[in-house]
Amino acid sequence: MHSRTKLWVILAMVGVFLFVGTTWAQDLKARMEARLPVIKDLKVRGVVGENNQGFLELRPGQTEKQDVVNAENQDRQAVYGQIAKQAGTDPKLVGQRRAAQIAEKAAPGEWIQDAGGQWHQK
Repeated sequence: MHSRTKLWVILAMVGVFLFVGTTWAQDLKARMEARLPVIKDLKVRGVVGENNQGFLELRPGQTEKQDVVNAENQDRQAVYGQIAKQAGTDPKLVGQRRAAQIAEKAAPGEWIQDAGGQWHQK
């Protein structure tokens, strides 16, 4: 597993595991880890990018693996919600902070959306 991707999983799941050490959290983690190779491939090929809200977004004209993108974003939303609940903040703010971390660690050539909404390749 790519160290950057592994870091994302670890950071994202810390909030969930602190809140619930349940089967739900374990299932969520397993689903996200299982999708990582597909997501990495989609990023490398420019099919998806990371938006400024902490979610994957298909690039214009792309439709490949929409189901994977939707599933990943649904799980990220759950993670952000749990972290926000623990921290007493808004899930949107958690996602935006996560987006900044993702952008900082993005590999050269990956698509990222800046805080102003502009897309560019790192």
